[in-house]
Amino acid sequence: MLSAALPAFFASLVEFVEALTIVLAVGATRGWRSAAAGAAAATIVLALLVLVFGPALGRVPLGVLQIVVGIALVFFGLRWLRKAVLRYAGRIAMHDEASIYERRVAGLQRAPAAASRLDWIGAGTAFNAVALEGLEVIFIVIAVGATAGALVPASVGAALAGLVVVVAGVALRAPLARVPENALKFLVGVMLAAFGTFWTSEGFGFVWPGDDVALLGLVGGYALAAGVAFALARARLARARLARPEARS
Repeated sequence: MLSAALPAFFASLVEFVEALTIVLAVGATRGWRSAAAGAAAATIVLALLVLVFGPALGRVPLGVLQIVVGIALVFFGLRWLRKAVLRYAGRIAMHDEASIYERRVAGLQRAPAAASRLDWIGAGTAFNAVALEGLEVIFIVIAVGATAGALVPASVGAALAGLVVVVAGVALRAPLARVPENALKFLVGVMLAAFGTFWTSEGFGFVWPGDDVALLGLVGGYALAAGVAFALARARLARARLARPEARS
């Protein structure tokens, strides 16, 4: 159960934090009524998608589901892991919810004023944020839960993450800038890539020594590979900085 709940919780936590930042920016600039309306509408749409397409997963053979979803999880996890490594290596800027919030506020303030009680620009912005991040949460929950045969624990993990973020957002009405999102993305990237590799190979009929215990080895392997990639990226960046004065001269 924990092997499904933990990845779903941490991955969903990252997505919910990103959605919260935009919803808060909408509320602060375009009105809380519009922010709440957009977020609620997106939540309803996401719930309907789950109700309509969720039961169809039961008719997909487990092996096929493990292969398809496992490969998707590997690519999904490696994408997060690549960005986390590049951020820590200094190749790209660190993810900063406070600066994202400020940019969103500035952009929304430049938008035309609302012509009615419900600001459609604000509601649409909140809707898009919650819908896009929510789709990723649904994918992760279904991928982790269905392939592990633990859809309920994965759903509970995602729901707890959503509850934590919503309660914190309502209480603070400020972006959760102190959440170590870059570290979470590194952790989640490692976990998703490891789980994806595990389930893809199981779908092809490979039996892992120690069964689920092999996941610990995969997690360690991906973390080690990411550490090596980080060291190489840092070394390459250092060489590039040292070469700049020579190139100018």
